[in-house]
Amino acid sequence: MTKYYALAVTTKYWKPQTDYLNEIVYAAKNRVKDGDFVVVSEKAISTARNNIIDENNFSPSANAKFLATFWMHYVWGYFLGVLCHFGQRLLRRLREYPVEAGSRHKQASLQYAGLLQALMFGSEGGIDGSNLPYSYMSLPLSNAQAVAEQIRLHIQNRIGKKVTVLIVDTDKTYSFRNFHFTPRPKPLKGIRSHGGVISYVLGKLFNLRRRPTPLAVAGSQLAAEAALTIANIADRARGPGSGATVWDMAARFKVSTTEVSWSMLAQVKHKPVVIVRRAHVFGETQTQRNR
Repeated sequence: MTKYYALAVTTKYWKPQTDYLNEIVYAAKNRVKDGDFVVVSEKAISTARNNIIDENNFSPSANAKFLATFWMHYVWGYFLGVLCHFGQRLLRRLREYPVEAGSRHKQASLQYAGLLQALMFGSEGGIDGSNLPYSYMSLPLSNAQAVAEQIRLHIQNRIGKKVTVLIVDTDKTYSFRNFHFTPRPKPLKGIRSHGGVISYVLGKLFNLRRRPTPLAVAGSQLAAEAALTIANIADRARGPGSGATVWDMAARFKVSTTEVSWSMLAQVKHKPVVIVRRAHVFGETQTQRNR
């Protein structure tokens, strides 16, 4: 059994055009050691790289309106949501899914991710609005491996430490013994991605083990199981930020989902970088997890 320790580092909120490479170096400086894993949130990187869209710019089609009304209100709210063991609060939110804003969101999902992803109840194809204001949504990185390598080299060149960098998304990977699958497109090698909503429903229906999805690893060779373990440790250390979903984020600030502002988000403690270490102690504030 391998023992790990994790330290989530608080940074300022990464808005578009944030120099995330220097933010990561600042977070890691005086904390990271050779051989550590530096786990970075894909959503934070996408936001800093301005890899976001404004859903107010989308005009919903008839298909998008159908998904935002009948599909979300009834199929997810009364059938699939119950099948997937959703709690009553989430079921209520699905039954009250906002038609106008929801239709624009489903249109964006159809255009960027396709039908099987748009049939999801949220985070369709890695498109995510949590920790973003107004009607902005972050898009998945198209070049996660190249970005991970860029981060690794920046850490090595700036502070002289040889680390392994993981880019991770909170969307879940489900595991059945040694078989790992996710509805999230373009996961790490060794994790299967297919079926969109079908993969999600199967994973939830059978209550399979679920962990955040590693998208890229740079600096060492990691098998899928090891990467999933480290991603899970980092996720537990990081916490949910402003909220696990756009609904939670809006509830935190007591506004609607499209009324959250940049200044509101800046008030929250953000931890986009987590340092994970094998069998070494950070100090009194470390978080320990066992594999």
